Amino acid sequence: MRDPAALFGSRPFGRALSRPGAGRIPVTVVTGFLGAGKTTLIRAALAHPSGARTAVIVNEFGEAGIDDVLLRTSSEQVALIGNGCICCAAKTDLHRALRNLAAERETGLVPPFDRVVVETSGVSEPGPLIQSFATDRTVATHYALEGLVTVVDAVLAARTREMAPTFTEQVVLADRILLSKTDIAAPGVVADLRLHLAALNPEAPILDAAEMRADPTALFSGRALKRAPFHCDAPTAPADSLYDTFSLEFDAPFDWPVFTRIMDTLTGLRGDDLLRVKGFVQVSGCPGPVVVHYVQHLSAPPEELTAWPEGTPRTRLVFITRGLGRARIAAVFAAVLALAGLAP
Repeated sequence: MRDPAALFGSRPFGRALSRPGAGRIPVTVVTGFLGAGKTTLIRAALAHPSGARTAVIVNEFGEAGIDDVLLRTSSEQVALIGNGCICCAAKTDLHRALRNLAAERETGLVPPFDRVVVETSGVSEPGPLIQSFATDRTVATHYALEGLVTVVDAVLAARTREMAPTFTEQVVLADRILLSKTDIAAPGVVADLRLHLAALNPEAPILDAAEMRADPTALFSGRALKRAPFHCDAPTAPADSLYDTFSLEFDAPFDWPVFTRIMDTLTGLRGDDLLRVKGFVQVSGCPGPVVVHYVQHLSAPPEELTAWPEGTPRTRLVFITRGLGRARIAAVFAAVLALAGLAP
């Protein structure tokens, strides 16, 4: 395999970073259906010392900025977006809010902040919001998406699942899932809900609201949590679901052009159904992993890390797809590697 430096120069992925998104402002997106408890979660986190120096952007559904009023007592930087869902018309306003916050931070018009929390409308689809971090160059320069936290109402989850298609997408795209109102839900209901959520998204840790109150850093940083291990045979979503969540691992390093060819093939053939792809890629000639993020046809700039955060170098990719099982994705990897004269 050819050294990537010979193909792209001495720094094919830019300066190697100590962690993903280093040097940019981390952004945590909090989603969940109406009334799930997103605002309560954010207020509790901001009241904790770890929540200091946090900017909040609220996507309020409806005309009255109720959540904005509640949160304004806890944070000095709150931008209310009143156009409806972030995922559609309000997406442009989110871009503007993030750009304005970055500019005002640099010029001293707002107090310094170390992170941003975006609370979405309860009816938002999170996919287009995640896309915004790849489509807006200014936003991508200043901010790094650190995690998508989905709040699930343990009491009303079954009813919400039936009436709101966005419920499932909010769960399958989550990096972390928080169960609210477990103290007033029947124990059997909570147990069944945990099984259902784990089947939809086996890679996301499922936390209880009480755990978050004890350690609010769970909201702000995925690194504070023990992540689920990557497995090639991770269970997919139930057969009656439109979504599949699974992971793939590869022991041998990739030639970067070959890896990009594989991903270009996938996005070209079924990009609309690749809701999210994320993970570490072992690239020939790179001492640390290359972090990749894809959302449908879009990809964020890859970032090289200085060292492997989980020990043994190995490509580990998590796929969240719509109607694409692990076998189909693995077949594309195998076919492109075979054309390149390489074994999967």
